[in-house]
Amino acid sequence: MNYIRQVLGHIGKDLRLEWRSRDSINGMLFFSLLVVVVFSLAFDPTGNPTTTRQIAGGILWIALLFASVTALNQSWTREVRNSVLDAQRMAPAPASALFLGKALANFLFVCVVELVIAPLFIVFFNIHALGNGWLLFAIMPLGTWALVVNGTFFAALGLRTKNRELLLPLLLFPISVPALLAMVNATTDVLTAEVDPIQPYFWIKLLAAYDIVFTTVCLLLFETILNAE
Repeated sequence: MNYIRQVLGHIGKDLRLEWRSRDSINGMLFFSLLVVVVFSLAFDPTGNPTTTRQIAGGILWIALLFASVTALNQSWTREVRNSVLDAQRMAPAPASALFLGKALANFLFVCVVELVIAPLFIVFFNIHALGNGWLLFAIMPLGTWALVVNGTFFAALGLRTKNRELLLPLLLFPISVPALLAMVNATTDVLTAEVDPIQPYFWIKLLAAYDIVFTTVCLLLFETILNAE
């Protein structure tokens, strides 16, 4: 119970800071909206509905991936100010609680952006799911967590480097390729319903396995990252 309270404390702190500044959410909203609008202009949604459904999943996840990078770097930058991260390092609380709280807070921020983007995405691209639309309620959080947990870890890894804004995408994008493959294929399968109905479940299971593996690895290695000089 003490561990859970520590995690909730870190989440509450990040939520309060974001509520006061709104830097992360505003940045993600602006970037993701820009991507959605640009792609809707580049690909005429009314021209070929079938093609639109085939590319919509990829556009949505690419928009969220690039948008989330802008917030992940800022989340740790706040901890550096006034030597807050040094205080966290000396605290008796486990380092994994800090990481988990930070990752969950980032997850909530991206989910807020998704709730705003999803209706606009449907309007701009004029699409609806032909398959089991309820599967998106599993695909979206699993995919979001895959991006956030690795992004939070690598943002902390590059915190002491000079070019941390450049380092995060260089590390995050390649290692997220299996998750992106599962996200895009699962979303496309639901939107188009052109494959076996069982196929989306395979991608969801792959995405869940990816989340479990990388969450465990990040939790185990974060203390080393936090205490590195």
